Amino acid sequence: MDLLALLNHLLNFVAPAAFLALVLVFVGRFVGGRRAGVPRWWVQCACTFLAGVAVSVAGLVVSGRDGTMVTYAALVVVCGTVQWLAMRGWRR
Repeated sequence: MDLLALLNHLLNFVAPAAFLALVLVFVGRFVGGRRAGVPRWWVQCACTFLAGVAVSVAGLVVSGRDGTMVTYAALVVVCGTVQWLAMRGWRR
């Protein structure tokens, strides 16, 4: 595998986590509004993205293959929880 193919595989591996992080952060801004003590959007996006990549790696290790539906379900739950915590959702 050459370098471009490896880069393509890595980018496709993290793409669902990146897309979900961006969508959750921007929807959270519109729905939740601005609150005191909430981190900036790029910090929220980075935290959600890193949590999503960790879930994807864990799903790859546990199931032995990439892209199983259980991994994607866990990705949605974990990223949603991280975004809820970042937006301080318990203080509503």
